[in-house]
Amino acid sequence: MIKWGRGFVGRGIAAVLAGAMAAAAPAQACTNILVLAADGTPVYGRTLEYALETQSDVVVVPRNHEFIGTRPAKMAAPKWSSRYGFVGVMSFGQPFVSDGMNEKGLAGGALYFPGFAGYTPVDKADPSTALAPWEFLTWILSNFATVAEVKAALDKAVIVDLPAPMVNFTLPFHFPIHDATGASIVIEPIDGKFKVYDNPLGVLTNSPTFDWHLTNVRNYVRISPVGAAPLKIGSKSFEPFGQGSGLLGIPGDPTPPSRFIRALGYAASAKQVADGPQTVRLVEHIMNNFDIPIGFIDSAAKGGELEYTQWTSIADLRAKKYYIKGYRDQVLRTVDLTSFDLDAKGLQVAPFKLNLTPPPLQFNKS
Repeated sequence: MIKWGRGFVGRGIAAVLAGAMAAAAPAQACTNILVLAADGTPVYGRTLEYALETQSDVVVVPRNHEFIGTRPAKMAAPKWSSRYGFVGVMSFGQPFVSDGMNEKGLAGGALYFPGFAGYTPVDKADPSTALAPWEFLTWILSNFATVAEVKAALDKAVIVDLPAPMVNFTLPFHFPIHDATGASIVIEPIDGKFKVYDNPLGVLTNSPTFDWHLTNVRNYVRISPVGAAPLKIGSKSFEPFGQGSGLLGIPGDPTPPSRFIRALGYAASAKQVADGPQTVRLVEHIMNNFDIPIGFIDSAAKGGELEYTQWTSIADLRAKKYYIKGYRDQVLRTVDLTSFDLDAKGLQVAPFKLNLTPPPLQFNKS
């Protein structure tokens, strides 16, 4: 059994993670949506953007896996064992995930939330229930089956303002959480307390706060997938140019407020398809619209690098299937969580290898 946190290995990995995130401080471009199939199956999609390579791997964590939180030397650390097995994306070789889904169909992600996240000081928190920002999502996926259970348990945990050892930087996150019933919430740590919002839209991006994004929707109430009618002024009629005129004015830039509106537009207007597998493909096409190619956002002048979409994840919350594709390999890969022995004793890790050569088409011989 691998134990992480208070030992040298745990501290070193946390330091690498936090150092990398500090260098990527300008990164703010994650996008999350939830789309329902006609049969009610919820399908979750998310992109991850950073300004450096996150060295991501996909991990399957079994039940009863022991976690030990990261703490400064001589401080007690939280410990817990996973009640549920889960699959997710880990970075820099550590088992705390930034995105994932568990065996009950609970899914979610850690999305960047700079300028607004506010955590509890370490010395003001109970060490047995205090979690570092990068541990919080893993704690949720390993312990709870539904959004309702998560909401009921939040008074038993806090996120502490904990820079990783040797790096004076705290990771600012907020968290979209979805379950197999289609329920969604947003958890935002503000001034040391959790603000929890029901999220009937199923959409989240980054800063500012979720309630601000909801208010901002009021600026776009005339946006529609239905084409605009001709404008008549006196005897003159002005026809729109082509299709899509009802969407004229929808923001196209990559800032979080604009992506929120655009993601909501796609998710709300998407024509429902029959079931989970078809909705997975629908969500894949929607998420393609949030790809950020290398060079489109250049944060070098602010100490970062070229921010881009490193991977996109999709999860069928009823079938318990998790999908992922990368920037350099756009083939969607599948992890069927039901096919794993979730009572196994160790982590199962799939390196996120790239296949840079597109597979050839197969032609039938005449």
